Amino acid sequence: MLRALKNRRVRGWLIQLLALAVAVVLVATFVTTARENLLNQGIATGFGFLDRSTGWPINFALIEVSDRSFYWQVLLAGFLNTLLVGVLGIMLATVIGVAIGLARVSSNFMLNLVGTVYVEIFRNVPLILQVIFWYALLTHLPRPRQAYDIAGAIYLTNRGLMLPGFDLTPADVGLLIAAIVLAIVGAVFLSRAVGSLRALAITFAAVFAIFLVLLFTGRTPDAPLISLPALKGLRFVGGFAIKPEFFALLVSIAIFGGAYIAEIVRGGLLSVDAGRIEAARALGLSGLQVNRFVRLPLAVRAILPALSNQYIWLMKATTLGIAIGFPDYFMVVSTAINQSGQTMELLALLMGGFLLINYVMGAGLNAINARIALKGRT
Repeated sequence: MLRALKNRRVRGWLIQLLALAVAVVLVATFVTTARENLLNQGIATGFGFLDRSTGWPINFALIEVSDRSFYWQVLLAGFLNTLLVGVLGIMLATVIGVAIGLARVSSNFMLNLVGTVYVEIFRNVPLILQVIFWYALLTHLPRPRQAYDIAGAIYLTNRGLMLPGFDLTPADVGLLIAAIVLAIVGAVFLSRAVGSLRALAITFAAVFAIFLVLLFTGRTPDAPLISLPALKGLRFVGGFAIKPEFFALLVSIAIFGGAYIAEIVRGGLLSVDAGRIEAARALGLSGLQVNRFVRLPLAVRAILPALSNQYIWLMKATTLGIAIGFPDYFMVVSTAINQSGQTMELLALLMGGFLLINYVMGAGLNAINARIALKGRT
């Protein structure tokens, strides 16, 4: 026994097991005490309330919900809303961040100035203020009867942006978004095996095939493939409507996150050895080719750890949607707590949901980081 304790690895495992045992005892004590206190106050515990009707609707959902839906259905709708606005916001923030980051290291004075002004403005204004600003701006647009008409098919009003839409159910849209995300992740791992261009082509083909299957199997019979928005009374019918709450939160996350990602990208670009860039130019590569084949691939390896943290932070920032009434997971759980009184259970579901999202994102990004890391380097 004493000989085993002298082994460093054994001591490490014993310390970890002891810490785990203490944590389990503390959690079990907390749960037991909370349960007894709730029972003494006549408050029911457990997750049986999930099969009860909520009695309140939400104004935006990828799945069909109403005031008669069960708690688990409304919670699932809020969870999907968080995933939707988070994933789209991260994608847009990445595009903006890369563009601004390139502008920040550009030798062109105007591009550099635009990038600097963008970062200094949007990075230093709190995200919640940006959310409220964009929401106030959108809700002060004209009413449906005075809507801004763009080509007779797109209308901008204080009730949202009305766009032509394919005849897909909200569930089909959710499946399509999930397919796009999985296809992008698959393309990253596939690029090493078949090449980046071929992987990109396979990704687009797979997503397009899924889209066609959903379009022709999930749509209403005899309905047109494309539905155009049309004014009927005091509102628009048909087409696809982007609610002001969703649009304001999405724009805010994209713009605010883009400013931070731009600085991460700038730092990664500046970390690339100047000798490599000079060698690429000496070979006759143009500025665009240098960025594409030398600078960006090397910079990605440097910025991915910091970028992973930023992505996870932006996903957690979706909870600010509660300030403008967007029914994300946090807002739905908060409303459910007020309506049902099942505080402990709903808080556990809230924490479990975000732990699931963030751990999946972290594991995926860490796997990508390990995949693209240059072997033999620390």
